Amino acid sequence: MSAMMGARLDLAPFLLSPSPSPPSSALRLRPSTPSSAAARTRSVAPRAAAAATAVSAKPAAAAPLSADRSVVRLGLPSKGRMAELTLSLLKSCQLSVRQLNPRQYTADIPQVPNLEVWFQRPTDIVRKLCSGDLDLGIVGYDIISEYAQGNDDLVIIHDALDFGHCRLSLAVPKEGIFDSIDTLEDLLNMPQWTEERPMRVVTGFGYVGAKFLKEKGFKHVSFLAGDGALESYPAMGMADAIVDLVSSGTTLRENNLKEIEGGVILESQATLVASKKSLNRREGVLEISHEMLERLEAHLTASGKIMVTANMRGNSAEEVAERVLSQTSLCGLQGPTISPVYCTLDGNVAVDYYAINVVVPQKSLYKSIQQLRSIGGSGVLVSKLTYIFDEETPRWRKLLSELGM
Repeated sequence: MSAMMGARLDLAPFLLSPSPSPPSSALRLRPSTPSSAAARTRSVAPRAAAAATAVSAKPAAAAPLSADRSVVRLGLPSKGRMAELTLSLLKSCQLSVRQLNPRQYTADIPQVPNLEVWFQRPTDIVRKLCSGDLDLGIVGYDIISEYAQGNDDLVIIHDALDFGHCRLSLAVPKEGIFDSIDTLEDLLNMPQWTEERPMRVVTGFGYVGAKFLKEKGFKHVSFLAGDGALESYPAMGMADAIVDLVSSGTTLRENNLKEIEGGVILESQATLVASKKSLNRREGVLEISHEMLERLEAHLTASGKIMVTANMRGNSAEEVAERVLSQTSLCGLQGPTISPVYCTLDGNVAVDYYAINVVVPQKSLYKSIQQLRSIGGSGVLVSKLTYIFDEETPRWRKLLSELGM
């Protein structure tokens, strides 16, 4: 378990102050031992220090674009499962990352000229996008929400890369004073929380957590910045609740904690994000973003779908189409593709069969084959799909709109 930081974040002035200043600047970092001035400056673990900085500091101002940099920079997670899944997705999109030396933090993607890959911690990807040192990045939505802190210069190009799924959720103990607390409203109305005795929440997401609880009407809350093994804090009497990332919820349950109704702060998965300044002003960023978006959309659209081909006797393509469309699992993307199968009959070219091509969800494969057989289909072939390029993606049109193009 990581040690609790020697500082406490007091949410009360953030919630009660009439000052119009942004929420991120109103949170105060208050030492947990006021008598010791040295405690305010003592060293903490790097990750915990980063969390505290993210809570108390204003969003980083976007720096002017560097005049001496013409190459486009893409930030990717450097370690862990998120890094593995990011590289796997890019490879599936024919965007394999080439890293000549595994000890180096730079790489490239041979299929995309003028693109430089930088392996970074997810938190640093967001910070460097805000500062202008990166142009594009792949990172979880939870990290963007916490470390960008509403920075208007960041824009999400693709919000659902289909990996890194989790949720940021508030959890409380199952027993004691929380035994009958099942909803966020129940928690809000507990008489225990006062200015002298606020609800203590430990989290690594102080900015997002404080913003959420303020919007929900909580007035007496203090935040403890922590990193790792947060589930142990309530059991040790160090916190009343936690705000942490949850995947399956098993760890919470095994540590006698529970999520409550209305306590999910945000749903997260991997996203492709960019700097608006770079998109508007750095040559090549918009074009590379478009190519990456097209490849990602085509691959993700094809995921979980297969092409089924079968032959079917019929008097005409229309008759065969009518039979196919009568089956609920055989409608395809826009409908089945039906074409004549030519053969030689008594020395003449004739059409006795029609070939049917239809895209179906992989989970519905067996049902689709049964339906094809029931209407006379035979010789069924099944092919895996890698890409489905549709019309111009709505995400691209939305991006151009946000950029004022």
